[in-house]
Amino acid sequence: MGWFYGFKLHLIINKKGEILAGIVPPVDDRQPIPSMTEGLTGKLFGDKGYISEKLTKLLLEGGLQLITPIKKNMQNKLIPLLDKIL
Repeated sequence: MGWFYGFKLHLIINKKGEILAGIVPPVDDRQPIPSMTEGLTGKLFGDKGYISEKLTKLLLEGGLQLITPIKKNMQNKLIPLLDKIL
């Protein structure tokens, strides 16, 4: 089948749909997140690629709650229904 080379685009969008930040990350999905979210507060929704205890704590210290789905081997934590829907 051969090789496929691609890239990922990370965007931070507010509830109005406005782009606040964007980057094409070098390697690790989680690496650019602290600099991209500098000065932001509230909730940040991401996929399973952003799961990291270190990143979650770092963002929470700055006033930003990281919300991601859980992996199969993770223990479920209760989150508000609205966050789960979003």
